Amino acid sequence: MIHDHIADALKSPLLVRLSENVLLVRFESMKIYSALTAVGALLARGTVRAGHTLVDSSSGIYAYALALACHRYGTRCHIVASATVDATTRAQLEVLGATVEQVAPSTDLKLDQKLRVARVKEILAEHPDAHWMRQYHDGIHQLGYRELARTLLPSLPARPLTVVGGVGSGASTGGLARELRRHEPTARLVGLQPFGSVTFGSEEHHDPDAIIAGIGSSIPFGNVHHGLYDRIHWLDFTHAMAGTVALLRDHAVFAGLSTGAAHLAATWEAARSPDRLHLVIGADTGHRYVERVFARHTEAPDAAALRPTEIGSLTEMVMPWSAMDWNRAPFSGRDREPCS
Repeated sequence: MIHDHIADALKSPLLVRLSENVLLVRFESMKIYSALTAVGALLARGTVRAGHTLVDSSSGIYAYALALACHRYGTRCHIVASATVDATTRAQLEVLGATVEQVAPSTDLKLDQKLRVARVKEILAEHPDAHWMRQYHDGIHQLGYRELARTLLPSLPARPLTVVGGVGSGASTGGLARELRRHEPTARLVGLQPFGSVTFGSEEHHDPDAIIAGIGSSIPFGNVHHGLYDRIHWLDFTHAMAGTVALLRDHAVFAGLSTGAAHLAATWEAARSPDRLHLVIGADTGHRYVERVFARHTEAPDAAALRPTEIGSLTEMVMPWSAMDWNRAPFSGRDREPCS
């Protein structure tokens, strides 16, 4: 197939069999799927038009996806970037035509996110014709993943399905689960969280190696719908690293930490539910993690020897790896328990 733009080619994932009942859906950068569909929908609705400026904050991956989508559709792009955005990513954004500004460095992720949001609001006040993409809160970002579900279904074996992926903004796993359940109501959804994330109540547990990019947050996200999730796994950085290194060593798949965490959790789940097909979400490649993960591969524990602590309540949560049946319950951060 010949594509009219590189973004159309990059959005398409590959399906790779990891074991008899585990498949990996592997992306170059998963958020391209979401950003392309979202920008296309905004243009079709007349919410924005060619030449308008689209604004959002990002720690890197979404910024790249949005810059590609804006390049594809002829809109302008302005990114308020986290201090963690590296020089390679920033250079790509600028060459693609995006304007980029970074907030001041901070060791506090919550402060970093608050500074970015505050700056976006200042920009919108200065430029009222700009459009805030609100990747964490606007449901338009789920549309691409619903399209992805329809694309994947014909290629999946006819057996009960479990999707395993990082929760993150909620758009990817949420959009996939909703659409898959329209065709297969028994489809299960297993979400991955780091310790320190407020999304599923682990904010009181501190992981000294940092929150894993792409699967957690220090602030609530409107696109996370807790009632979609059947199981949650909380993993620390070392366990995610073990899953990431094992994925490369055993399957030659070079992927990021969120994919490694999903691989580790899916391997555990698949051994206990051999009748079900487990679909691992491989959100991006491992290039961002060369120094922090792959250069330290000898430090990674043996993934096959790791196992979670099964808990029945958030009050029982322990590091470095806990797992819990969420049973599609709503959630209130005030009482830190699933709401029955």
